Amino acid sequence: MIIAVGSTNRAKVKAVRNAVEMVWPHAELAPVAAPSGVSEMPMSAAEGQQGAIERARKALAMMPGAELGIGMEGAAQEDNGVLYLTNWVAVVDLQGRQSLANGGSLPLPESIACELRAGGELGPIMDRLTGQHDTKHGLGAAGILTQGIVPRELTFRVGVGLALAPFVRPDLYSDAQA
Repeated sequence: MIIAVGSTNRAKVKAVRNAVEMVWPHAELAPVAAPSGVSEMPMSAAEGQQGAIERARKALAMMPGAELGIGMEGAAQEDNGVLYLTNWVAVVDLQGRQSLANGGSLPLPESIACELRAGGELGPIMDRLTGQHDTKHGLGAAGILTQGIVPRELTFRVGVGLALAPFVRPDLYSDAQA
């Protein structure tokens, strides 16, 4: 089985690998740089979902022989005056079935939320705050803000696992749900 992953980000690819190997240990991952079609920092659940779906579809189209496409998109969304960091994961197959899930949400500190609302992108903000480079390929904002308890890879792994449910348990999901 070949699974096209719509990202070359190390944390995202590791998330897919760690989730997929639990059910398909011999699956081959094919990471590709699939564009999301949304802004660099999606600022709503709808935009995050759209980005994940687009990455999954494009990854599947870009990788001949792949049976599944997986797309992931980090996003921020406002709820009752609090800006939350979340992520969305989409899984699509060749028959057009699709599943969408997220790996949780994290309230952002107001100082970071202000920068995002003003048009900033989370990765560079976290790099500047930590003095590190490419934090989005490692711990990510979630890992930094939780002091490593919940690294970026884990949040995406949860989302991947949840989005895969209709594909790993088709006996429990109808075609309309997957």
